[in-house]
Amino acid sequence: MAGGRRPAGLALGWGCCLLLCCAAASKLEISMPAEVEVEVGGTARIECNFYTPENASYTYIDWFYVDRSNRQVRLYHITARDVLEDDTDYKNRVSLGQDKSLSINPVTVQDNRTFVCQVGAGSYGVGENSTELRVYKVPQTPEIEPNSGGISVHSTEIPEIARCVSKNAFPAPNITWHKNGEQLHSEENQVTVTRESSGLYTVSSALYAPVTREDRLARYHCTVHYLLRGQSHALESRRVKVNVFYPAETLTLQVLPSSALVKEGDNVTLVCEADGNPPPVFSFFKKNQLDEWQDLSSLAESEGGILNLHDVNKSSSGTYKCQSLDLDDMSQKEEAVDLVVNYIEGVRVKTEPSSIVREGETVKLSCDAQSPVGLQYQWNNEKGEMVGDGRQLTLENVSFETSNTFSCKVMAPSVPGLEQSKKVSVAVQGKPRIVSISSPLYVRQDEFVTLSCKAIAFPPPTVKWSIDGTAHEYKDNQHVASNLTVRVSQDLLQAGAMCQVSNELGVSEKHIQLVDQKSTAESQGVIIVAIIVAILVVAVLGAVIYFLHKKGKIPCGRAGKQDITKPEARKDKIVVEVKSDKLSEEAGLLQGANGEKRAAADQSEKYIDLRN
Repeated sequence: MAGGRRPAGLALGWGCCLLLCCAAASKLEISMPAEVEVEVGGTARIECNFYTPENASYTYIDWFYVDRSNRQVRLYHITARDVLEDDTDYKNRVSLGQDKSLSINPVTVQDNRTFVCQVGAGSYGVGENSTELRVYKVPQTPEIEPNSGGISVHSTEIPEIARCVSKNAFPAPNITWHKNGEQLHSEENQVTVTRESSGLYTVSSALYAPVTREDRLARYHCTVHYLLRGQSHALESRRVKVNVFYPAETLTLQVLPSSALVKEGDNVTLVCEADGNPPPVFSFFKKNQLDEWQDLSSLAESEGGILNLHDVNKSSSGTYKCQSLDLDDMSQKEEAVDLVVNYIEGVRVKTEPSSIVREGETVKLSCDAQSPVGLQYQWNNEKGEMVGDGRQLTLENVSFETSNTFSCKVMAPSVPGLEQSKKVSVAVQGKPRIVSISSPLYVRQDEFVTLSCKAIAFPPPTVKWSIDGTAHEYKDNQHVASNLTVRVSQDLLQAGAMCQVSNELGVSEKHIQLVDQKSTAESQGVIIVAIIVAILVVAVLGAVIYFLHKKGKIPCGRAGKQDITKPEARKDKIVVEVKSDKLSEEAGLLQGANGEKRAAADQSEKYIDLRN
């Protein structure tokens, strides 16, 4: 039968008959595994173990496989002397081990069949056994694709939610569907099995189920189940969400920023939102003075749901309405909100008295304004410094130096940034007051000098000089300054110049004294000479006293203190006389230089009695 084919039933029947007959007498036994599992591409090894009585040797061993027609096709015929491999589809993929086991590499899905080992033992008969080779291929992780168009909760047919596909499996696996982790059971979810040219299977399934609004948050996935070595295994796909279409249940309209904080000049945004999917079509309206709704949709953004109001003012206040239209079921909803634009208007500042204000008088400033919110008032001077708060500001004993411009700032504490200001001028009137002149002015005869005179007054004054010259005048609000350029003459040195400032309320004038720098220099020279002479006299006296002290003529200390002012007639008396013919003149010079007056006795003769 080498290389031939035989019906599997006939061979098994004949073998079993011999085996039963021989088993009773010879007990030839063959053992093989009932099943062997191998993954596609792996190596399958099928063992054939047999037992012969009295350790007798076998005559032959044949390996067969059972084809689709249930016929046995021989692969090998083995004897003690040689091995014969039959020409089959397994050639180059099968091999024999030293223990006569059959190996197949690489395994394909076509190898999923029965393999038979038959052993002949001469007088002990023929025996055989078989093994089922189970070939498997783990399926690929399933791929899931949700419905890309979206699903309406109002769909009249059961919609397709998602599709699931798993490829390259053997044998064919099964697919189940899950929602939020729980398995779904539906007769609509059938699995389609396709056998590829490679012999592997592709399985696919579509999930059909109605959806509700709550399913917008649901997550779906599919699972592929397969068996391996008698154990169930599974591979899960990724989780996906489905775009569920549903009408809006609530509609909100809000003002950004908060309506309570909106002030004139702000940019305001009205935001209309609905919880439907897809978002509905939004329209905006404002109620006019006739209690009619004015359509503002043309001002809204193209994306819808947003209305921008730029640089709002008092007239922007009112009731606004947002209306939504759901295109899925054509249902409508609307919501209204009141916009209040806070403002400050009519800021007025009143001055009392409103007529002419004279220096020394008291002025009251009052401020008022209108607003729908509470206001606070603050007063600032022209430098921006705060000088008071409240509606009124009292200025007492005003003068030209009093700030002539004040500002009333009106603020709304409840609306940050809402404020208005109004300025007022306070003109204090009075006769001119000269505040600065260039006197005394040290000059030299025949040179050109500039005389200056500054004054403050209102109404604006005029400045006149008592002498002729070139005048330049400068004015700044209530201040006036005049500079006069003249040539110094002997008459000007003696008489000086007069600056006169006048207006309709009075006249002020001051004298400018000019001092000749030459005579001043001579006086200063005399003073310097007198100071030098005085210093020399003091130096001489100090030297004499020091000399006598060194010679022991003048004792030191309290115990040896003697009266050196009492003139006694003694032989050893030494009298030093210091005189000055110009004592009065020098005393005057010293007084001018040192700022001290000497006693009358000190201005005559001076004696120093030097005694032992």
